[in-house]
Amino acid sequence: MEASNQTKHQHNPTKPIRCIVKLGGAAITCKNELEQINGQNLEVVCSQLRQSMIPSGKVVGMDWSKRPGISDVSCNVHEFEDQLSVDSHKFVVVHGAGSFGHFQASKSGVHKGGLDQPLVKAGFVATRISVTTLNLEIVRALARAEGIPSVGMSPFSCGWSTSGRNIASTDLSVVDNAIKSGFVPVLHGDAVHDNLQGCTILSGDVIIRQLAADLKPEYVVFLTDVSGVYDRPPTELNAVLLREIAVAEDGSWSVMKPVLQDINKQVDFTVAAHDTTGGMEAKISEAAMIAKLGIDVYIVQAATSHSLRALRGELRGNIPDDWLGTVIRFLK
Repeated sequence: MEASNQTKHQHNPTKPIRCIVKLGGAAITCKNELEQINGQNLEVVCSQLRQSMIPSGKVVGMDWSKRPGISDVSCNVHEFEDQLSVDSHKFVVVHGAGSFGHFQASKSGVHKGGLDQPLVKAGFVATRISVTTLNLEIVRALARAEGIPSVGMSPFSCGWSTSGRNIASTDLSVVDNAIKSGFVPVLHGDAVHDNLQGCTILSGDVIIRQLAADLKPEYVVFLTDVSGVYDRPPTELNAVLLREIAVAEDGSWSVMKPVLQDINKQVDFTVAAHDTTGGMEAKISEAAMIAKLGIDVYIVQAATSHSLRALRGELRGNIPDDWLGTVIRFLK
């Protein structure tokens, strides 16, 4: 979707952004269990992010808050006295909601608008409570276990809004200042104001497209719960992994690898009933818009050796035959 966007602040970094990462909601939560985090996947994802951002150096935890079931607060300030500043790669993280937020939004119809209706207003509040809860837990996981100086940022609180569900305005100064100060911004899909319908859901995929246009990262990585994009739901028999998708100047896209036997075959997408953000089809559309900017997009299964290679930037140029995932590139 094209957006008539009014960005209040243009990014002019002293050091280029290396990567924008989308943590898919289905990859970091148990999507069929209400507000349940996939702790094992999240732990591996956070470790891989640290390996990609900060290749070396001692890990010192930054979560000094009290954890449930733990009596003491871990806060050893002496560990920082001998800590050397390391030259880390600049990353921005955006995560989906998964089993957080989607249920509240779909039950109340927040994505359809109508803040004058009590149910929609209550759903707006409930959705934001849910997605910001997940955001806090992801920030904690990055800071506590991996020592990544992450800071949570909500689009609603940062002044993002839409008009007819397209981005209308963004204030990227908060993101910019965080990056320049050495922090890793962690944004998320959110309930936001909409100029025409009152409110809607701004998905993490749309947020990434806007950030990519402004920050111009070297590459973008979507971490999902499957190996990449398939020609049909991957649970179906004979589903084919699409390894390379080319994007044309007009935003249309076509499958380059593998060559599908039926040239007229349409790629079939399904959307879960509770998903208010469009599912895989919307993800491909947003990824194509990013690729049009000349930025390679990798869609890969989270917490695998393939995702680590993508996060580290090892896939620039030709894609190795032993890498499982989908690359989306601009057809020059």
